[in-house]
Amino acid sequence: MSRKRFLSVAALALPLALLISGCAGSASPGSTGDSSDPIRIGVVGAGDAYWETYKEAAAAEGISIELVDFSEYTQPNPALSADELDLNQFQHIIYLATYNVNSDDDLQPIGSTAIYPLGLYSTKYASVADIPSGSTVAVPNDESNQARGLLVLQSAGLVELKDGGSIFSTVADVEASSKVKVEALDAAFTATSLPDVAAAIINNDFVQDAGLTFDDAIAKDDPSDPKAFPYINIFAAKAADANNPTYLKLVEIFQTNKDVLAGLQEASGGTAVTVQTPATDLVASLADVENDIKAKK
Repeated sequence: MSRKRFLSVAALALPLALLISGCAGSASPGSTGDSSDPIRIGVVGAGDAYWETYKEAAAAEGISIELVDFSEYTQPNPALSADELDLNQFQHIIYLATYNVNSDDDLQPIGSTAIYPLGLYSTKYASVADIPSGSTVAVPNDESNQARGLLVLQSAGLVELKDGGSIFSTVADVEASSKVKVEALDAAFTATSLPDVAAAIINNDFVQDAGLTFDDAIAKDDPSDPKAFPYINIFAAKAADANNPTYLKLVEIFQTNKDVLAGLQEASGGTAVTVQTPATDLVASLADVENDIKAKK
């Protein structure tokens, strides 16, 4: 997955005590939606200014928010499942579907935020055409963003994927006749790999942290394509909390507050395509992707 959060899918079980940044010794407020306790929302990139704007907008509605910042995409879903969080907002539908299937979990989308293009970046070459044959390109190693990144590379003419590629493509599906070699790295490290590779697919959460701008992308996908629906970024909750009125109010605030949306656009370099997709459609898409993943396995 946001700047954000196209988000990503992954393999998932690391000890929460080592993963959750900034929340040691804190008790979860639970899932009651009691506005007297802070609602703990897990994010990747809490330093973006619009999150403070969002907290202020929520406070104006009588809802206190505590943001819990994570450094890796593998962290917020296990934290939510373990009641260390009340909500998270960092991932797209495909990432959540893969997590649910791999972890036998049932986290649910309760609201949409935006779709973000996924970009290919290079500090060595100004265009895709300049990338030499036989050179190495990095992609994220989590399942959903790896597949999406490979599809970006294929559309740019850098690789050919078996059977034309899909949301399940992996590095193993890169045909030997492809122009470049592909290496899968943790999403947090594709940006730092740029000195060592010809180019890298970098998730939006890490672009600016790497000293890049979104305009630096030499290739990217199209978030307006109807096929991009499963890449809608979402607020996720435990299934039992899907209709929690406080949580749904927080979704509404995010979707409609003009200052929050302006900050989101600024943080994304103007790349975010904000959406207000009905939760029922998000849930239906999640179920479809989960079924596809199970069938693939």
